[in-house]
Amino acid sequence: MTEPQPPYVAIAQRKQAQLDSLIPPEWKLPAQFIPPGMRLSPADSITKIDEYRKDKVNLMEIPRKCGLLTAKELEITGKWDVRGLLAEIASGRLSAEEVTRAFCKRAAIAQQLTRCLTEPLFASALERAKKLDDHFRRTGKPIGPLHGLPVTVKDSFFIKGVDSSIGIAALAFKPATQNAPLVELLLSLGAVIISKTNIPQTMAFLDSCNNLFGRTLSPLNRQLTAGGSSGGEGVVVAMRGSMVGFGTDIGGSIRIPAMCNGIYGFKPSVGRVPFGGQESGHPAGKGRASLQASAGPLARSVADLDAVLKEIVPRAELFGEDCIPGKWESETPSLPESKPRKFTIGILRSDGLMEPLPPVAKVLDEVAQTLRRTEGIQVIEVPTPVSMRKCQTVAGRLMDVDGSSHMLDLLEKTSEPLMPWLQGRMARRPPLTVDQLYQLHAQRAQLEDEMRQMWTISPSPSSPKSDNENGRSRTIDAIICPVAPHPVPEIDRWNGVSYTSTFVLLDYPAGVIPVRTVTESDLQLELDDEKKKKVLGSWDKRNRELWDEKTVDRRVYLNSPLSVQVITPKQHDYDLIRAMEVIDKAIRGERESKDKAKFYPSDKYNS
Repeated sequence: MTEPQPPYVAIAQRKQAQLDSLIPPEWKLPAQFIPPGMRLSPADSITKIDEYRKDKVNLMEIPRKCGLLTAKELEITGKWDVRGLLAEIASGRLSAEEVTRAFCKRAAIAQQLTRCLTEPLFASALERAKKLDDHFRRTGKPIGPLHGLPVTVKDSFFIKGVDSSIGIAALAFKPATQNAPLVELLLSLGAVIISKTNIPQTMAFLDSCNNLFGRTLSPLNRQLTAGGSSGGEGVVVAMRGSMVGFGTDIGGSIRIPAMCNGIYGFKPSVGRVPFGGQESGHPAGKGRASLQASAGPLARSVADLDAVLKEIVPRAELFGEDCIPGKWESETPSLPESKPRKFTIGILRSDGLMEPLPPVAKVLDEVAQTLRRTEGIQVIEVPTPVSMRKCQTVAGRLMDVDGSSHMLDLLEKTSEPLMPWLQGRMARRPPLTVDQLYQLHAQRAQLEDEMRQMWTISPSPSSPKSDNENGRSRTIDAIICPVAPHPVPEIDRWNGVSYTSTFVLLDYPAGVIPVRTVTESDLQLELDDEKKKKVLGSWDKRNRELWDEKTVDRRVYLNSPLSVQVITPKQHDYDLIRAMEVIDKAIRGERESKDKAKFYPSDKYNS
């Protein structure tokens, strides 16, 4: 007698049929363009990862070659940055409707190649675009500063009338009754939301796969992860199916997909971008008691990040109860300097838990050397603070204050199994007591104070004190460090998140800049003898397995993105964008002067 299927299976089948029905037939790809890995069912895409090892095809050229996009649609989706596209719409040279249609089609193509979408909103997006055009014709004015800009949002954000299932069967077919504050803010600015995007089950690991929508694949190399938890956002932005994507970040969930897909990501400080109005699968209010995540953008340039944050940050407090008053200007106090000083960038090479693997260490050194050759910049080495090793432990415990019971209850409602990576890692634990929570937050405060010393120095007793902050002044404007201690890894092989979660614990804004791709010469690099001998601990040991030729074929990393992370102190979000501009300009300038064709990021695929 055949065992009855668990309830989640039928729900997943219904959800996948619904998703497929929302892509118009005329936007469906011809069969010859569908990669082998996408011919797996969503369920098989989760477990049969060996299938992806047979196929390293880069998908970035398919939107141009498949014939579904007209020459004008290719131009619309490939020619302009955010400000340029907005200028075309505001001038009347492009309509919001034709822009929206072009991006919806390109997002639909990206979905058929990678499974990056969850809730296509193409019909409602086109209807909204027509209304924007009607308003523009009647008044001669745009609705707002982002009038007609096509954007996407992570599946967790509420959109009225649409599911926020976060890939969990028990939450499917329960549409939201109101918009998230960020959604309301984006609509008030004139943006057009064209889709929601895929995430990992439980949003607690770094491969975006779940039982409802299957596994999101990297468009650059399907053997490698597309990242998470905002993995669908990273993919659709990289494939130019969206001008800007909005994700969330508690352990690296904006920055990691940015790294994996060779684009730019920005994790703001808490309160800069509305975060509320989301389905998390956790008890309401947990984020206030534990580790607070941030919402932020992913884009294809620093300028695009700047263009949307400039409009969002000053208005955020009007929409989100979790936001603070803000202006898009520097928070660095203007203090009298005894003499003008250079823009100072610190290089933080390790977090003390995991030694960066050779390609990561090399690209960090290349960026440092480029900046040293750049006029007006001073580069200094930042020793790894002793306290930094402790940040990951405290962050990890704060992420799981409720013991995962609420999330596991949701899964059990439909007999839904955990994803393979989560099995053995996620289990019920007693929730923390109030006293334990007090102790964790006390440790957090101590770490915040100790880590703050990275940015400032006090004069020696023999040095004369200035009036600035009782003799203390900031000496470092921004710090560069790895996003992760390894290159973009294979599916389900991401190691630790200490290089990203630390800056959530400290509430530092943090951004990602793509630098270049892994080359043949990178594959020959080895850890030096001293570092080989000194394993920092169990995390470091596992990290080394990602470069050990006994456990990985290094050629899998060839042509994958290499990125760096940039951080500034808490609430210095505008200063972070300005620092990213300086660093990105230096990187791009040097790379283009050597060999423009080899420069990465996704600009390489602007067609």
